[in-house]
Amino acid sequence: MTDRIPDPALLADRFPGDFLFGVATAAFQIEGAAKADGRKPSIWDAFSNMPGRVFGRHNGDVACDHYHRLEQDLDLIASLGVQAYRFSIAWPRVYPDGTGPINEKGLDFYDRLVDGLQARGIKAFATLYHWDLPLMLAGDGGWTARSTAYAFQRYARTTIARLGDRLDAVATFNEPWCSVWLSHLYGIHAPGERNMEAALHALHTTNLAHGLAVSAIREERPKLPVGIVINPMHVYAGSDTPADQAAAERAFDFHNGVFFGPIFKGAYPDTVLSALGERMPPIEDGDLALISQPLDWWGVNYYTPMRVADDPTEGAEFPATKPAPFVNQETTDIGWEIFPQALGDLIRTVNARYTLPDCYITENGACYNMGVEDGAVDDQPRLDYIADHLSVTADLIAEGYPMRGYFAWSLMDNFEWAEGYRMRFGIVHVDYDTQARTIKKSGLWYQSLARSFPKGNHGGSVGAEDRSS
Repeated sequence: MTDRIPDPALLADRFPGDFLFGVATAAFQIEGAAKADGRKPSIWDAFSNMPGRVFGRHNGDVACDHYHRLEQDLDLIASLGVQAYRFSIAWPRVYPDGTGPINEKGLDFYDRLVDGLQARGIKAFATLYHWDLPLMLAGDGGWTARSTAYAFQRYARTTIARLGDRLDAVATFNEPWCSVWLSHLYGIHAPGERNMEAALHALHTTNLAHGLAVSAIREERPKLPVGIVINPMHVYAGSDTPADQAAAERAFDFHNGVFFGPIFKGAYPDTVLSALGERMPPIEDGDLALISQPLDWWGVNYYTPMRVADDPTEGAEFPATKPAPFVNQETTDIGWEIFPQALGDLIRTVNARYTLPDCYITENGACYNMGVEDGAVDDQPRLDYIADHLSVTADLIAEGYPMRGYFAWSLMDNFEWAEGYRMRFGIVHVDYDTQARTIKKSGLWYQSLARSFPKGNHGGSVGAEDRSS
């Protein structure tokens, strides 16, 4: 990495004219207004308020105050020249108890959001679940309870009935790996469980909820492109030994195959079923058919590779791996290895193993914690990171992979889950004391790139179809 600024015009020339450039956020991370207009707590509100769970006991009560600054933030998005905005809808605003009565004021906020995007000519990519499960549903078992899948289906139907006529695409889930393994097995995210059986129940409930929601969305809006956003791990074996190579295969099945298999093949990986199947909930007749309905698109969130070695410990639980050393010692401020080529390797690998629809990079970005100096934020390493990953994306397009767009994570600094507000991923800096927004050097560079698109009159992207139904 150097201080040489990559020329956005040269990079732009490597992309098709209808390639979509956007920015992404999530409701809990930016909205704040945790108790406003009928919203009730999510599992993240509870988790944040428990000692030792989130850095500094930071919470989402105020966050970026986006709920009260909607119009200014939509103007900010428009000023960046991007064609699309990926956001999530907070389930606790729509159904504060998870089930029961609808909260009209919550839906009104998202009405204003999508209307505001439409007025500014920005495509709306909505995500229905970005980890903020209504806390009341935790009393029924949360994602470990099959009933939650049906509650999610109802929430999806209600939301799409109200907003679907103005959306350009919808994802059912964001990163189920996190809300399953990180939340129920590793205990790092809400609800903070460390239990394989609970995690396996959450896994199947989540997959089922995805399938039920796809059905509901298609019934409400048959022409609305529906997909899912996954954060697949690109798994590299720590060495060429047969043990490490086998460990990498197990890791692929455990971290990726349990989502890609049911969704794109209608089956869980055999290795997972033979090792852990007895601890999974019953897979009922029709479940896998529901889960594997064809999708219009899928999103990939990529930041860093996964490197694994075999864990030879007797009785080590599947996938029986341990971390292997980084190849590139250069990391972002959150400690993640920078390795852009893994994005290319990942897309090639999953396309070789599964039949996949059009793909959007729905999140990619880097944590660097530079502050404002003399009214500016010089985050050259983030600029380099985004440019390098976009270069890999352009290579993939040249190889024939259907990469249709790129969403920078994130529009602005925000609540970074267990890390609280100490880690910054935004291309726009947020001063949490004043809520002042300052476009960073990376944001200004991304603006000049995005303003080059769309070029000419191209069809074929999501949102191009007639959506009058």
